[in-house]
Amino acid sequence: MGNRSSGHVARSTVRPNRETAGRSPIRTFLRTSDGIAVEAVYDPGPVVYEASPSASSPPSGYPVFVIAHGFTGDVDRPHVRRAAAVFARYGAVVAFSFRGHGASGGRSTVGDKEVLDLAAAVEWARGLGHRRVVTVGFSMGGSVVLRHAALRPGTVDAVVAVSAPARWYYRGTAPMRRLHWLVTRPAGRLVGRYGLRTRIHHRQWDPVPLSPVQAVPRIAPTPLLIVHGDRDGYFPLDHPRMLAEAAGDHGELWVEPGMGHAENAADDALLARVGDWAAARAG
Repeated sequence: MGNRSSGHVARSTVRPNRETAGRSPIRTFLRTSDGIAVEAVYDPGPVVYEASPSASSPPSGYPVFVIAHGFTGDVDRPHVRRAAAVFARYGAVVAFSFRGHGASGGRSTVGDKEVLDLAAAVEWARGLGHRRVVTVGFSMGGSVVLRHAALRPGTVDAVVAVSAPARWYYRGTAPMRRLHWLVTRPAGRLVGRYGLRTRIHHRQWDPVPLSPVQAVPRIAPTPLLIVHGDRDGYFPLDHPRMLAEAAGDHGELWVEPGMGHAENAADDALLARVGDWAAARAG
């Protein structure tokens, strides 16, 4: 569930374009409902406002993509910024650092309270004038976008989960066994804090949050896309297949040949396909 490589690592072909070069992103801190300060960045994307160059509200035809990164990521990680740059071709983008990551406050709960962080980012996107919101989550962020859409129905218009787990406490691969050591052991949390810039909460879940596979049936009728690589070193293919089965007819599954895990394995072409899908489905 991390931002580390396991499988193919994508490289960026994104370059600044004429539309976005003149408008600087907005960087701020959001306050979650439980009082955590969450670092967030808004990129208005390629939109040329019809009213005037100084218009403050985006046209309703363009979505905003809210990106939920993987464990040990943050808003300034290169692969998070690369994903944001690709999605900025299709609409505005809100990226943020989950609690315990980057400059955000608090400590990571590895997918539990992070739903509150995503909720704050979605609310900010709506407040900026966007009528259509797409959440895109990677790995841990994928589990968060699924649970957020299930627990807060009607707040988003499309959901994309990339490299997401289907169930909690999975230890069937070496990367996941390392991650569990990182989260559950004092020495592991020290490595997380000083080696990976991730502050992890020492308390175990109580109660255990709704699992991703339990959340998926509650998302309908919101369009749902599940994306997974067939070389994912963290979660094998039974995870996306479980999610797709739980989704039924309202979910779509893409199994990507040669792809590894999460945002660092999602190349620009795949991200562009996700952008196309979201722009068409979030209407």
